[in-house]
Amino acid sequence: MYEIKCDVAIIGGGPAGLSAAVASKKEGAQEVLIIERDDALGGILQQCIHPGFGLNYFKEELTGPEYAGRFEDEAREMGVKALLNTMVLEMDPEAGHIICVSRENGMTQITAGSIVLAMGCRERTRGAIQTPGTRPSGIYTAGTAQRLVNRENEMVGRNVVILGSGDIGMIMARRMTLEGAKVLAVVEIMDFLAGLTRNKVQCLDDFDIPLMLSHTITDIKGYRRVEGVTIAEVDADKKPIPGTETEIPCDTLLLSVGLIPENELTRKAAIAMSPVTSGPMVNQYMQTSCPRVFACGNVVHVNDLVDNVTDESARAGRAAARFALGTFPAANQVMTAGTGNNVRYLCPHQVDINAEGEKVSLFFRVLAPERDVTIRAKSGDTVIAKRRAKRVNPGEMEKITIDIGRLNDGPLTVEVVKEA
Repeated sequence: MYEIKCDVAIIGGGPAGLSAAVASKKEGAQEVLIIERDDALGGILQQCIHPGFGLNYFKEELTGPEYAGRFEDEAREMGVKALLNTMVLEMDPEAGHIICVSRENGMTQITAGSIVLAMGCRERTRGAIQTPGTRPSGIYTAGTAQRLVNRENEMVGRNVVILGSGDIGMIMARRMTLEGAKVLAVVEIMDFLAGLTRNKVQCLDDFDIPLMLSHTITDIKGYRRVEGVTIAEVDADKKPIPGTETEIPCDTLLLSVGLIPENELTRKAAIAMSPVTSGPMVNQYMQTSCPRVFACGNVVHVNDLVDNVTDESARAGRAAARFALGTFPAANQVMTAGTGNNVRYLCPHQVDINAEGEKVSLFFRVLAPERDVTIRAKSGDTVIAKRRAKRVNPGEMEKITIDIGRLNDGPLTVEVVKEA
């Protein structure tokens, strides 16, 4: 068996993996290795040819390939190595072993001082949401359609309905329109937008594409190819309301109905998982329940902006390098982070209290949209940080920063309350 040794091994070469690799190198790790199953680095950003990336991190507007390219160039200049076309089969976190396979090297064992999980996420399919109807061709996830149109130069349809108002779905509504297709409707079962407001404005409003909130698809028609869909309004329990059905003729259905973190490896390694995000539970260093293993990006929780992924992954990369080098800080106390009013989940899931006493940003999503609210972080009954927000929405990530030195009684909680 081919064997490789390194300080930090990173599984996944998308934006999370690239950012973690660069940060590990800057922190002093000598041998940093990225393991990527695709034939190129960049991950999902390779097919995101639209602008809008890097506004926060680089303070300029880039396309997805341009954004990834900057980190790929920096990683290469710093001596980060990459195994492409390589599939990870399993890992032994205690020993730091990763077993993978490739055509070039065959079975390979990688031994690392620390491991960073950066596998990203995948899309929910029709089977996951159990949409009834026939099984014709012409049904794609939005990401698959994006890859076919942007990378394979294949047009997927001419008369399109999109189920779900996720960001990829709205972006593909614009992309299909620009390619000459007619997007007849974006259908969303919730009574609020699932993606970023800016994507609704730039991708739907600017192109006069209808957004149908509180609606869902109840039937797909067609034998060889999609011929149409049946759309119905839903009630408060998300059940279709009889008598509200509408038939929309179309030849293509795109699904933008949520993302699932790629955590088969994580579960197999018996790392503690969050039942809410389906990702590993982490502390502020992005360290999992296995001390040697760190995780970042969409494998932990689905982010709305790649800039957030970059910051989070850099934190994981620095911490992984410190662990491999033996300089990782020991925790004097561990405090669990919990959710309060109108908060769906928090990341990190716990905070290690140590001598470094740095500030920590808590990222979260709300359960329901609300306007004119106060976001509060509390240690026990004491408010240790707060800020006001004009509006919050489940489709957009929020954060609040706390000073670890102010933590006393537990637990640590974050809540979103209406301003008095």
